[in-house]
Amino acid sequence: MTANRLDSPTPPGSGPGLPPLPESWLPKEHPLHRPRHGARQTSSRVAAVIFFCVPMFLLVVGVRAPEFENRKLADFPSITDGFGLFTGLDRWATDHLPLRDKAVAAEDAISRGVFGEPPQFKKEQKTEVGPVIAPEQDSPAPTPPSEYQDVIEGSDGWLYFGFDVKGACEPQLPLNDVFQRVNQLRQAVESSGRKFVFVVAPNKTTMVPEHLPPGYFGAACATKARDEFWKRVVAETGAVDLRPGLQLAADRIKGPVYSKLDTHWTFDGGLVYSRAVAEQVKPGVSVTWRSTQGKVVQVPGDLSSLLGQRKNVVLQSYRLAPDGVDVRSREVEGSFAEPRRVTQDPSKGVVDAKVGLLGDSFTFYVHQYVVAGFSDITLQNSDFVPPDPHRTGAMLADQDVVVVEAAERSLVGGVNPLLQSDVIAAIGEELAKKPR
Repeated sequence: MTANRLDSPTPPGSGPGLPPLPESWLPKEHPLHRPRHGARQTSSRVAAVIFFCVPMFLLVVGVRAPEFENRKLADFPSITDGFGLFTGLDRWATDHLPLRDKAVAAEDAISRGVFGEPPQFKKEQKTEVGPVIAPEQDSPAPTPPSEYQDVIEGSDGWLYFGFDVKGACEPQLPLNDVFQRVNQLRQAVESSGRKFVFVVAPNKTTMVPEHLPPGYFGAACATKARDEFWKRVVAETGAVDLRPGLQLAADRIKGPVYSKLDTHWTFDGGLVYSRAVAEQVKPGVSVTWRSTQGKVVQVPGDLSSLLGQRKNVVLQSYRLAPDGVDVRSREVEGSFAEPRRVTQDPSKGVVDAKVGLLGDSFTFYVHQYVVAGFSDITLQNSDFVPPDPHRTGAMLADQDVVVVEAAERSLVGGVNPLLQSDVIAAIGEELAKKPR
């Protein structure tokens, strides 16, 4: 019989005459000895308790993660999603982790303060659907990034939303399909006897590109996609092109109508949009409109928030008198997750028609003025349409005019919720029940 060798020991209790002992009970000289509670084990256990228990405790006492990434937090995946129930849990858990915004801010501060460079946050990987144009660097940069950035840092403190670039380079729908679905929605509205107004809110990267850094990742394909989009969108969908009006407003105030730290237009852009929509519904109605400076407001910059920086954007608001005398602009509270109807008495300069407006985050700078310029308007954020498109369709069925505003990036990237086939079908079905 061969004796046990120390360089090839047998497990405790398996050798002849060796009692079944736990490894921690063996003599320290034994090659299989392992302390039951070593220092590293204790530290690991403490770290694990903190990692798992502290977030749970914060949730119990009411601490909630804020929406600081220019989008709503991920919903808990539904059991009807199939395997998506499991794949969606990671994003939901990450979005709802308490104090995550503070962690992002800390990472940004440490990276800039210690290493002198912005942090490289982990990017979400997506399966590419539709044609993808290979990104190229137009010109060399001192330290060019090797992947798409959540926030592109430009000159003079200007920040740009990274999805403007990534969505253009990796669209979820080909541009042909995007235009086709917009026209399907138009057909559904117009075949029911209603007027359809489609407005595109230009990206900040489109209207104020002069502060973009040289050689940022995806510059070539994003520029190509943007140029193709604007070359075709008006002719192929009948969209209202706001770019000339926005440029005129910028010339008038001697500055851009987009702010440094936010991806949206300012209240100046909101006025341009409101006037353009009113003119589409009733040409000439805005000739009496008069706007005067209102209060100066501060709102958190959504792009600086993405970097974990709590910085506010200072904006000049306006008071709008549709008849040139009586101010009718006013704040409308809420996220417009539910349809929100606002009415007023008809007056000179006010569009006297029932209007349903589906918009996005750009509407924050618009609603004060559209409620002034329309006698009966119902607003809803299009992000909240897909869960119950029949409800939205029923709301639109009570209107004379349907207005759809969509950000350029949501169309170029093929991710606008109103592009979903089931949403278009549901809205069309409800409109058909009450033809005008």
